[in-house]
Amino acid sequence: MAIFMLVLQFRMARAALGWSIVECAKRADLSTNTLVRFERGEDLKQSTVDHLRSVFEAAGIEFIPENGGGPGIRLKKPTT
Repeated sequence: MAIFMLVLQFRMARAALGWSIVECAKRADLSTNTLVRFERGEDLKQSTVDHLRSVFEAAGIEFIPENGGGPGIRLKKPTT
């Protein structure tokens, strides 16, 4: 099953973590060009989008699917 992440969710996740494009590219081991293309709405390989999403999830982002209120993200509750 493919994992999806919308451009809007990508932007929200970066903002929530305080990551610039450069920071995000370093953490995901991708070029800044690739991330800028994604933010412009250009298609990326599904494997690249899946990788980006997994990087965000490892950093504490939880993706919220479309559920009537629109897709989004939230920070995972810290485990204590």
